[in-house]
Amino acid sequence: MKRTLSLFALMASLAGFAAQPDSLTLQEIVVTGTRNATDVRHLPMTVTVIGHEELTNQYQTSVLPTVMQQVPGLMLTARGMLGYGVSGGAAGGINLRGISGGAGQLLVLIDGHPQYNGVYGHPISDSYQTLMAERVEVLRGPASVLYGSNAMGGVLNIVTRQNHAEGSHTTLNLGAGSYGTVTGEISNQTRKGKLSTTVSAQYGRSDNHRPRMGFEQYGGYMKIGYDISSHWNTYIDGNVTHFNASHPGTTTSPLWNADQWITRGVVSAALENHYDRTSGALSVYANYGRHKLNDGTADPVNSPTTRYFRSKDALTGISWYQSVNLFEGNRVTAGLDFQHIYGKAYYTSIATGEVLDTPNKQSGRSHRNEVAGYADFRQDIASWLTVDAGIRVDHHSITGTEWIPQAGFVVRPMATGEIKAMASKGFRTPTMREMYLYPPSNEELEPERLWTYELSWHHRMAGNAFVYGINAFYINGDNMIETVNRKNVNTGAIENSGIELEASYRINAQWSLSTNHTLLHMVHPVVAAPDYKGFLGVNYSRNRWEAHLSLQCINGLYTAVGDNEKKENFVLLNSTVSYLLTKNATLWLRGENLLAQKYEINAGYPMPRATVMGGVQIRL
Repeated sequence: MKRTLSLFALMASLAGFAAQPDSLTLQEIVVTGTRNATDVRHLPMTVTVIGHEELTNQYQTSVLPTVMQQVPGLMLTARGMLGYGVSGGAAGGINLRGISGGAGQLLVLIDGHPQYNGVYGHPISDSYQTLMAERVEVLRGPASVLYGSNAMGGVLNIVTRQNHAEGSHTTLNLGAGSYGTVTGEISNQTRKGKLSTTVSAQYGRSDNHRPRMGFEQYGGYMKIGYDISSHWNTYIDGNVTHFNASHPGTTTSPLWNADQWITRGVVSAALENHYDRTSGALSVYANYGRHKLNDGTADPVNSPTTRYFRSKDALTGISWYQSVNLFEGNRVTAGLDFQHIYGKAYYTSIATGEVLDTPNKQSGRSHRNEVAGYADFRQDIASWLTVDAGIRVDHHSITGTEWIPQAGFVVRPMATGEIKAMASKGFRTPTMREMYLYPPSNEELEPERLWTYELSWHHRMAGNAFVYGINAFYINGDNMIETVNRKNVNTGAIENSGIELEASYRINAQWSLSTNHTLLHMVHPVVAAPDYKGFLGVNYSRNRWEAHLSLQCINGLYTAVGDNEKKENFVLLNSTVSYLLTKNATLWLRGENLLAQKYEINAGYPMPRATVMGGVQIRL
């Protein structure tokens, strides 16, 4: 707690010493909370926007480490220097306000299209590469009205890159560092008249800091856009990621041959329209995944593994929405969604490759359909008041029909500040694993449901150079799926409350600060959620030099709950320094955990002490 108070005191002192600097251009326009581009000051929900500069200035290959720093209440699990992996011992779980993405309760989107595994329902965190991202928008709180199941705790939307300037430019980034870690990325963006393209490729590998913990990944992204007219445009895009990973088991229960071969991808196409009083889009998308896993063995000599676990996933969807300004101060958005979800899990013999008998109940149930319609109504009652209400009806071929409402308002007592209030319902449909796979499965499961209530204040000062916000929330849910006596049942509950504080300050042209803090209280604790999470970042830029220093404080992180409850406390000091060697080349150096803290985020998987990465970025 002393660390918590110290960070609060440091934030307060930094906020108090500056004079009136130049104004900032704020990222106020978002798409995640309402489908169409909207000023966030008119939305009752809480949205954090992380732009491309923030995502790239620490030379991270994944967007998730930066998202964890910048978003209050968001915690990311990790177990090594590079790679998250899947299955037992994996990391990359995203937890927001005590609600876990690993259970499919937090939805990851790419350009508004859902990304999740049809069998297990969780995101594949190694797929979310910085090279594809123009920005990341994180909506804290249920977004089920717009995005349906799996968005009960919030959404993380990766908005992909698109070149708007005439010409072509290429960026190459190469890095190497501790434990044999090597990374490489190349990206080209071209625009010629109405045609624009983005093409990227990525490679990374690491031995990591423990034996039998190697990781290798390669992938690519492509987007082709065409402006049909000043009001209509279309694009197609696709990305694919393949990784080979191994996990060594916990320090007390080591494993051998626990290897994974994972391929995930998505393709999509969209037709968009943009007019003064209306805008919308029709899109189709398809996610696919192929997974092969060796569960490993504690005794490779006497008890070698004899089978691979395999699963196939595909999710095909069609999404349409249109947003209309019917009269002054009004915006109505209506949409339809359809998803066909496919998943299959089975075992094959390592020796012969033949398919083995698989003890599950998914035969005939591997295909699921979901169709939904929704509407959101937003109205400016006066220059200082906006009200918003939405409703969704969602029908699932297995679990039936669900109604999802939300309502909120925004009060603007001054031009530079807003009070927001929001009440929203979230839900999650049981996954195929929970209903049909393994002994705990239960075909009678119902959707999980929760309500979230939020009240927030957001204020901009000193010509927009100093911005701060405070948000209080309360989450109450029932019907949560838990395993009791080796059977999945809807008996769990969730009751979380907390306070989030965030601030940013541009001192002058060279110096800027940002900070965020979250206090979380959970009546029913869950793994990977801390009692307190704090972040303080200091940025410096002058002439050819840039430097970024960050301090992350975690108190009361649950790594185990129940009878064997375990908590972790740690402070991470990270730094990135870059030097513009020529107009086309930048040298960079990044250090993580510079205090050499000994800590775990996943129980039994100690994190590495201080690590270093360095490299060069070339722009052509």
